[in-house]
Amino acid sequence: MTTANRIVITTPTAARTRTLGRRLARLLRAGDVVLLQGPLGAGKTTLAQGIGAGLHVDGPVRSPTFVLMARHEGAIPLYHADLYRLDDPSQVDELELEQQAGDGVLLVEWPERGLEALPPSHLLVVLEPAEGAEGHNTRRITFVAVGDRYRRVLDGLQAANLGDRS
Repeated sequence: MTTANRIVITTPTAARTRTLGRRLARLLRAGDVVLLQGPLGAGKTTLAQGIGAGLHVDGPVRSPTFVLMARHEGAIPLYHADLYRLDDPSQVDELELEQQAGDGVLLVEWPERGLEALPPSHLLVVLEPAEGAEGHNTRRITFVAVGDRYRRVLDGLQAANLGDRS
């Protein structure tokens, strides 16, 4: 196992971002927490769609901005939360996300809206448009493992993406 807690992968297209999500999904298990951070249009939902596909969930994965959290049934359920509309960490605490998602994988978009209410051990994924990129869908995706469980996830992701790292 590597001691690194961070890797950076660049995806040149939305399709490659989804593929990366599918690869990540193969490494996730029930109880895992993935925080998706980045500006509007950074590719958070695109990556979530890939994770959903990799978990073989039913139906399309869309950003749950107006419902706050959507549950997608699959071999491992996917709980997809979007905290964009919340402005107080106590509102995030009231959602009890970790308790609701104990039997599945929890994805949280806009986690900075309530970090205090989210599990301390997680995989943080920071998505940002790559500067100077020719295509507008090029993304620089930084994975940060917080906790030993997520370092193992990074090891697996790194092994699966050796050619794509920047």
